[in-house]
Amino acid sequence: MLKIILPTIMLLPTALLSPPKFLWTNTTLYSLLIAALSLQWLIPTYYPYKFLSNWTGIDQISSPLLVLSCWLLPLMIMASQNHLQQEPLQRKRIFISTLVAVQPFILLAFSTTELALFYISFEATLIPTLILITRWGNQPERLSAGIYLLFYTLVSSLPLLITIMHLYVKIGTLHLPTLQLTHPTLSTSWTGMLSGLALLMAFMVKAPLYGLHLWLPKAHVEAPIAGSMLLAALLLKLGGYGIMRVTLFMGPLSNLLHYPFLTLALWGALMTSSICLRQTDLKSLIAYSSVSHMGLVIAAGMIQTHWSFSGAMILMISHGLTSSMLFCLANTNYERTHSRILLLTRGLQPLLPLMATWWLLANLTNMALPPTTNLMAELTIMITLFNWSAFTIILTGIATLLTASYTLFMLLMTQRGSIPSHITSMQNSTTREHLLMALHIIPMFLLILKPELISGIPS
Repeated sequence: MLKIILPTIMLLPTALLSPPKFLWTNTTLYSLLIAALSLQWLIPTYYPYKFLSNWTGIDQISSPLLVLSCWLLPLMIMASQNHLQQEPLQRKRIFISTLVAVQPFILLAFSTTELALFYISFEATLIPTLILITRWGNQPERLSAGIYLLFYTLVSSLPLLITIMHLYVKIGTLHLPTLQLTHPTLSTSWTGMLSGLALLMAFMVKAPLYGLHLWLPKAHVEAPIAGSMLLAALLLKLGGYGIMRVTLFMGPLSNLLHYPFLTLALWGALMTSSICLRQTDLKSLIAYSSVSHMGLVIAAGMIQTHWSFSGAMILMISHGLTSSMLFCLANTNYERTHSRILLLTRGLQPLLPLMATWWLLANLTNMALPPTTNLMAELTIMITLFNWSAFTIILTGIATLLTASYTLFMLLMTQRGSIPSHITSMQNSTTREHLLMALHIIPMFLLILKPELISGIPS
């Protein structure tokens, strides 16, 4: 574990001390090297924990997420090159350092075996994200977006801290493997119910559950491209991962906890998909679509069967790559037209034909076309939900239909139609952007061939 975390921390001096000419080259290549090293975590073993140390251990649930977070760091650095061109050198260094500073915390959060350390790193990822949004965002509204993010996260995670303390007093340990071996600690009493609620609530806000999701579209719209990628691909996954981790040792949840979360998640998937259909802002549309995808993950996490966990796992990874790619595409449009309004950026296919290919691929994966892993995940989750209650097929079915329709709406609005009269000239797409899209989509295609790597089932 240290052989990834230490090089990641050493990226900080690299970013701060590289000569100006090689700043981007050094940081990108170095982080790509770390990403390549991290692939060893995907090697299947028979042991429950790989690379176990005192504080960290990697099992089937965390290894795909860890590899995803290492993989996205070079992509975030590559995506940010263009909009930092005008900035002075010092600010470029600070920006890259902020991006790098989130990384060790995310790695710790995904790989820790100790609940207290998990809480600390879970909260620590908030600070660099906040700096990214409030310092490098595009509009003045970024301050209110930052405040939303801060308060939603803090209000929900204080009860989590109290419950973790309470668990420690009750059991005497916070070590996750030990907690899984003890009897379900939360009884059916009111204290047990409230502790369960407090444990889940922080992750529900992070994931986000419909109703607690209001910070997400704000934060996404105001964040710079790297901030959007970080939020969509990694920080939302912290919520889903936390739910899967916590429900494992809580024992079977009582129905009073189950039903509200399940109904809100499924209803939210339906509602946010229909909100996407009348969205004018491209980044906001992608942000709402990720709320609806994570609603399925929450629903799967609440049912707690093997199938649902593996479906949630696959969906988290595929959604991480897909939504990150969509944000990159939206950003390439934004850098050329300086507008996120769908009506003002339509008809770009004749101008940027190669980009239109990437748009098509990203949209097809987003609407879960077979044989993508998105489809496999959604089908798995739908089957488990149907097995749990046949009624859910209505909600999930309508949500799938709406997902397909808003994705096609997004594709047609950005690529087809007449070119608006105010667009007279358009920059060509660069090799860097094509490489960025390729590095998003190639893992997606490779995972189609071997989805058991990310399915969370011990192989």
